[in-house]
Amino acid sequence: MQRTLIIAPHWIGDAVMSQPLLATLKQTKPTQSIAVLCTPWVAPIYRACSEVTEIIEVDFQHGALQWGLRRSVAQQIKAKQFDRVFVLPNSLKSAFIPWLAGIPVRIGYRGELRFGLINHTLTNPSRQARTPMVEHYVRLLKATETSLPSSGPSLQPKLSITDQAIKRVKVRLEGLGSKPFYVFAPGAEYGPAKRWPSSHFAELATKILHADANAQIIILGSKADHVLGQAIQDQSKAMERIHNWCGVINLEEAMAVIAQSIQVISNDSGLMHIAAALSVPQIALFGSSNPKHTPPLSKQAKVIWLGLTCSPCYQRICPLGHLDCLTKIEAEQVYTMLKAN
Repeated sequence: MQRTLIIAPHWIGDAVMSQPLLATLKQTKPTQSIAVLCTPWVAPIYRACSEVTEIIEVDFQHGALQWGLRRSVAQQIKAKQFDRVFVLPNSLKSAFIPWLAGIPVRIGYRGELRFGLINHTLTNPSRQARTPMVEHYVRLLKATETSLPSSGPSLQPKLSITDQAIKRVKVRLEGLGSKPFYVFAPGAEYGPAKRWPSSHFAELATKILHADANAQIIILGSKADHVLGQAIQDQSKAMERIHNWCGVINLEEAMAVIAQSIQVISNDSGLMHIAAALSVPQIALFGSSNPKHTPPLSKQAKVIWLGLTCSPCYQRICPLGHLDCLTKIEAEQVYTMLKAN
């Protein structure tokens, strides 16, 4: 039986967009085992992928080499005798472990100074020439497979929620009176140039809750996003029906909440991609990033992107200081689109 290892990306959205690669791998060789080496941050995504046989969680710190830890993990990986590995990040350090572990076939894009660490390489296209990220990952399979199925699996990511997460979330939702709810995801780990203003989210919340006396709003995100959720509550006119769960529940539980929501309104973020992979109706707001490269891949998704001359700039903070690409998306525009669904 062929044994395949995936070196996972570190961003939640990228992890979601790697699922079609897993599905294509499984279709190509159904009997193979697929293991994923990832951080605890993205592990819940891979627990929601039915194709994954094993998850190896390692607490790699962003930007740190952690050479001793990587050598230790490489010994663990070596003992598992993988036949091949797909290295999804472009970094040098992400290629060290499979090289040290002696995995014979190491597949990835040309990245930073890792010649020899990856022995089956693809040219990394320029930012302007990039295809959607799901296609970008699936292309890696072509580096070693001479013939792929003519009709492969869908390139729309698909996740499944564990029964345990649904049970845990059900208890929380019952505390809200089991009323219908919307999800707001105001965060974006990359930086503020991807975040719709909290005041706009608050205005949208006021419109939604004024129109529907039964509706509730749950705000989801990381612990760092809690301040954004608080700002939305403080600026809205129906604070008691807005629930800030940023950092209060874990990612697996947040996925279960999203799966049961009426609709998700988010920035270009990991939670946006999760909503798409769960086929939940959603509106995605894009600013400094490009919806052609990282769109929410779902027929239930709608995107708002103004496409200003200064965007996409791909910057963490607006280099012009005005963030017009997001501030000029009015709450009324989003509400009109939401009611049209």
